[in-house]
Amino acid sequence: MKHNDGMDTAGQPQARAARWTTALVTLAMVAGVAGCGGSKEKKPGQSLASVNGEEITALQLNEELQRSGISAAQQEQASKQLLESLIDRQLLDSEAVKEKLDRDPKVVQAVERAKALILAQAYLQKHVGAVARPTRAEVEEYFRQNPGFFSNRKVLDMRELVISSSDMDAGLKGAMDAAKSLDEVAAYLDAHKLKFARTQVSRSTSDLPPELSAKLLAMNKGQLFIIKEGERSLLISIADVKDAPVALEAAAGQIEQFLMNKKSKAASDAEVARLRATAKIEYLNKAPADGAPAPAAAAAAGASTPSAANERGAAALR
Repeated sequence: MKHNDGMDTAGQPQARAARWTTALVTLAMVAGVAGCGGSKEKKPGQSLASVNGEEITALQLNEELQRSGISAAQQEQASKQLLESLIDRQLLDSEAVKEKLDRDPKVVQAVERAKALILAQAYLQKHVGAVARPTRAEVEEYFRQNPGFFSNRKVLDMRELVISSSDMDAGLKGAMDAAKSLDEVAAYLDAHKLKFARTQVSRSTSDLPPELSAKLLAMNKGQLFIIKEGERSLLISIADVKDAPVALEAAAGQIEQFLMNKKSKAASDAEVARLRATAKIEYLNKAPADGAPAPAAAAAAGASTPSAANERGAAALR
């Protein structure tokens, strides 16, 4: 049997401390910059707590609530937890400054990078602004143009053997060619004392890139193929393919969000292209490799990039 090779495809003090550990360095730097000069400026807003003389205000808490996206019904309880988190953060900030972590070159570089990303995002929000919501006609058109994501959506049930890529040699490939089922390949692996694990997965055509979906749907049930993922390889066979259509009304919200993200990215890219056209840009020492893509506006703006699911289509519908 032939195979296709190379298809690439919050709580107790300890818990609170763990939550803030990864954010310590950047937060410490921000605190250090704010505290330079030895003078303490009164923070705006009603004081809610004082940590070794440093105030935590209602303004700070409201900012945390807004960023968390917590519903109005849950804000009272969440406010208590977030206030405790702000206290934890202030404690860690102060200790970091005492240890002069705000002067660490790596920390300084990380803060400068964060500052640049925030400023780039603020510029795009000011000059590009909110894009117009897609019309109903645009949503319906996208739905019609992508039947694999919606009306003709399929779900593929697959069986996998997970092995080390280093074990993928000519003998194993030959065994796969001759095998009539994944069980026969498993028997070969057992006989040759090769370690493997069995898994079962289901993937829909809305989860996968269209070109990969087309290849998988063209295969016969039981046909074996290989996907390499770095140090591991997956030996896969398709056990079943089922129809799983999604109606327009169920998909409309995701399609609308995808189209808004697409419009926003296009507007951001256009603004960056305008700025590049009027700027004097010099590549020093070594120019970018031939054919290297120009930086995208969304990359400059950090979190504004559409998700990988949106790049595949109107999100991954399950």
